[in-house]
Amino acid sequence: MKNRTRALALAGSVALVAILVAAAPAPASPAGPKVASVHGGGTIYFPYSPKDDIRFTVDAESAPWSRPHPAPGLEKGLPTDARGRVTIYHYVPENNSTGVAEAEVDCLVTGGKTATLTAVVKTSNVGWEGKRIGISVQDGQRGEPDRLGFSWGVVNVDVKPDGTVAEPPVGTCMAPAPFTEVTKGGFKVTPATLAPLP
Repeated sequence: MKNRTRALALAGSVALVAILVAAAPAPASPAGPKVASVHGGGTIYFPYSPKDDIRFTVDAESAPWSRPHPAPGLEKGLPTDARGRVTIYHYVPENNSTGVAEAEVDCLVTGGKTATLTAVVKTSNVGWEGKRIGISVQDGQRGEPDRLGFSWGVVNVDVKPDGTVAEPPVGTCMAPAPFTEVTKGGFKVTPATLAPLP
C-alpha cells in the first residue's frame, strides 16, 4: 500500500512539473546591443552673453567601427564612431546678427546621463565649414535642469610661446563639461557601454 501511495504521489508530481513547464512562457530572445544616443533641442543661458538667444539641436546615435581611418591601427574605425546632426542658432540682439551652423556627428561617447560628441560643420554663415566642434550634454535627473557645454568661447584656448592666442583643433569626442544650463527644451541621453572589438 505504501509503495502504491508513493508511486501515485510521484506520478502526480511529474504531471504537475509537466504542466508548469508547458505553461511557462518561452524565454525571451536576447535583445540587440544597446545603442548610445542623444536627442533633443534647447535654449541655453550663457552668462557672458546673457541677452543672446543661443539654441542647440542634437540628434546623434553611435555607429561603432563605421568610420575607417587611414592611420595605422584605425583601419576599422573607433568604438565611438557615430552619425547624426547638430544645429546651432545664435542671435545677438546687440548688433542684430544671427549665426547658424549645421554639422555632421562623427563621434559619441556616454557615461551615465552625460554624453560628449563631436561634429564637423558642413554649412555655416560664419565661416566654420570644415571645423570640428565638441559638445557635451547632461540629461538632468531628479528635477535638475539639463546642461550643455561647447568647445568654443571660454575653453579650448592655446597660448603660444610668443604670447599669441589660438584656438586649437578639436579631436574626436573631445568636449568640455556641460557648463551652461538649458532654460527651454531639453535633451535625452541614452547611455551604452563601449562596443566590443569587431
